[in-house]
Amino acid sequence: MRETPRQSGGGRQRDALIERARESIEQGSKSFAAASKLFDRDTRDRAHLLYAWCRRCDDIADGQDHGGTLKLDGSDARNRVEAIRILTHRALDGQPTAELAFDALGQVAAECGLTREMADDVVDGFALDAADWRPRTEGDLMRYCFHVAGAVGVMMARVMGVDKDDHDTLDRACDLGLAFQLNNIARDIWEDDAAGRCYLPVEWLVEMDIPPGQHMKPQYRAALAELARRLVDLAETHEAAARLGAARLRFRHRWAVLSASNIYGAIGREVRARGEAAWDHRVHTSSIAKMGHVARAFTQALRKPEQPEAMPKWTRGALMVMARMDAPPAPMPMTPLRDEGVRPATPPATPRNPA
Repeated sequence: MRETPRQSGGGRQRDALIERARESIEQGSKSFAAASKLFDRDTRDRAHLLYAWCRRCDDIADGQDHGGTLKLDGSDARNRVEAIRILTHRALDGQPTAELAFDALGQVAAECGLTREMADDVVDGFALDAADWRPRTEGDLMRYCFHVAGAVGVMMARVMGVDKDDHDTLDRACDLGLAFQLNNIARDIWEDDAAGRCYLPVEWLVEMDIPPGQHMKPQYRAALAELARRLVDLAETHEAAARLGAARLRFRHRWAVLSASNIYGAIGREVRARGEAAWDHRVHTSSIAKMGHVARAFTQALRKPEQPEAMPKWTRGALMVMARMDAPPAPMPMTPLRDEGVRPATPPATPRNPA
C-alpha cells in the first residue's frame, strides 16, 4: 500500500486556501481583520491562514459558527477536541484533512516553521473547556489564557518572521495574547455564564464573598465589577510589556500589532469604565472607533515605547512549565535499547589457566 505523499496545505491550491481564510476572518473577527490589513501581503495571507485554523478549532469545540451563540449538543466534548488534535497533527504532517481550515494550518506551518508543540499548546486550551475545567487560582487563569491566546501570539510572531530563537520577542508576543484574552474574559462574563462557564478564579470569588455560580446575581454586581477591573488591570500590564516586543518588528508589522492592541485594550477599558453596567449590553468597538485606534497606532509605531513600571508576574516560561507539569505523563518509549557496549546478563566463564 502506497503512503499518501506529504503536501503543504493537504494538496489544495494555496490561493484557494487564502481566499477561504480571508472570508473566515471577515466573518469571525472584524477587529482582527481590520488590523491585519496593515500587514504586507505575504504576512496578511499567512495570518489569515492561521486565523482560519484557530476559528475552526473554536467552532468545533464549542458547537459555534464563527463565534456565534454557543450550541453545545449532546456529543462528547472530549471527542470533539480529540478530533481537533488528530486533524491538526495530520495537517502538520503534510497530509490532507478534508477540512479546509486544517489544511490552511498545514500550509502556513510549512511556510513559517510552526511546530506540533505550538499547536498542541493551543489545543490543550480546548481540552480544558471540554473537561468542564474551572480556574482555582490566578495562576490557573493565566495558564488557560496562555493556551487559548498566548500560544497563538507566539505562532503569530513566527508568521511575522520572528526567529524561533528570539525568545524575548516571542515572550512579548505571548504577553499580547494574554492581554487580549483577559480583556475578552472581562467582556464576556455574562455570555460565559449563560454557557455554563466561568473563568474567574475561585479564590477571587471567595475573596469577594461571591458563592460559586452566583456571580451574575444582581446583589453581586458591585463585587463582579471589581473583579472585572482586576482582569483589565492585569491585561494592561501584559499589554505594556507587549509593546516592547512590537518595537522590534518591521514598521508595518508594528503598526498592525499596535492597532490590535489599541482595539482590544479599548474593549477592556470600556468594561472597566462601565462598572456594574458592563454586561447590560455587550461592549464592542465601532468602525469609526477602530479607525481612530489604527490612526493612533501609526503615531505610536513611530515612537519608542514607554518602559513599563513593572514587567508582568506571569511569564511565558512560567506558564509553559505549569502547562507541561499539568499535562499527562509522556508514554514510555517501547523501542528496543541498542546493545552495543551493554554487559551481557550472564558473564562469560573465566577461562582456566592451563595446569
